[in-house]
Amino acid sequence: MSQQSINAEQIVQSAFAASGAQAFNDLGFMPIYERYVDALNSEANLNDAGVAFHQTRLADILANRLRLQDWLIRHPEILEEQIQAPIVVVGLPRTGTTMLHRTIASDSRLMAPLWFEVRYPVPLAETFRERDERIDIARAEVAAILDAAPELAAIHPFDAVAPDEEIMLLEQSFMSTVAESWAHLPEFGRWLYQQDQQYGYDDLKRLLQFLQWQKKQCGHPGGRWLLKTPHHLHYPQTLFHTFRDASVIQTHRHPRHVIPSYASMIHALIAPYSNCADKVAIAAHWADKWRRGLDTTATFRESDQGRYCDLWFEDTVTQPEREITKVYDFIGSELTEEALAEMRQWRELNQRENRPEHHYTLEEFGFSDAGICKQFSNYISRYIER
Repeated sequence: MSQQSINAEQIVQSAFAASGAQAFNDLGFMPIYERYVDALNSEANLNDAGVAFHQTRLADILANRLRLQDWLIRHPEILEEQIQAPIVVVGLPRTGTTMLHRTIASDSRLMAPLWFEVRYPVPLAETFRERDERIDIARAEVAAILDAAPELAAIHPFDAVAPDEEIMLLEQSFMSTVAESWAHLPEFGRWLYQQDQQYGYDDLKRLLQFLQWQKKQCGHPGGRWLLKTPHHLHYPQTLFHTFRDASVIQTHRHPRHVIPSYASMIHALIAPYSNCADKVAIAAHWADKWRRGLDTTATFRESDQGRYCDLWFEDTVTQPEREITKVYDFIGSELTEEALAEMRQWRELNQRENRPEHHYTLEEFGFSDAGICKQFSNYISRYIER
């Protein structure tokens, strides 16, 4: 374990210094933040690099919150933005959600949050319309992540200016699974899972309003949001309570192809910052988490089928335009030739073959094919053995 520890109050003071603010208008996040810091110190077994990494990330998030409250005071019209009928892609990680999300996001009539926007949702200056400093910061951060864990390039297409998950917007309230993606925090994760998530989703909506306002300031006409994160599998009721007119696209793939691959990605994220990143323990924690999320959504869908459209990974790979047509029919939007051309161009430039191969085995993460099939039997019988 590192000889250093993370000091919650020192990070708060760093955020005050970075933002120029003197106090938080809303302290609803503070109990979660303090518990998170305690978990990093007691559970995560951080090395010195891990302590520095998490201190910086926490300070960034708190500074974002402080800057946001300043922007809302100066521009109260931000909270008048309407988030209308968002399209939300959910599904287990590694089921083609990123490819689907980024393909459809190339339709210029839609809005999708970009990596630098979800990591740094608050502009650093009013000049963001001409030159946005967040882009350079985000590019440097992506480069640093890939330098620390080069194997990630084979697992996920990191790109600072590409559409990405709003899970990092939920991170701004510390109510997301991002915490467990950068450190092994099983006890904290189980505790957070049981908390009322509405505070985080209210933050998410407010940040989408702000991003929508920013995009309009930069010339985007606005429209429907295209969102994507597997996190929503855990909290469908909260998702629809927050976005009552949302349409959800759920992607499916056999867990034998998903769970070990995801475990490999999470281990690659955690390992550079930990003295001992236990592959089997990390994999078991996430397998159980995703099993619970799938069961939660399946139960919710028993009484609310009409707002879900199902796609299967194999179909999105072999017949992408047929599946995208299905999506557009479901959301009640015209799939124009212009949009299709934009999507074809994006797919041509972003083929999976352009990235290194991802190598892993079930056994190195403590899995067996039979074990995965048993653990996810409810999901498999409902959606895979069709």
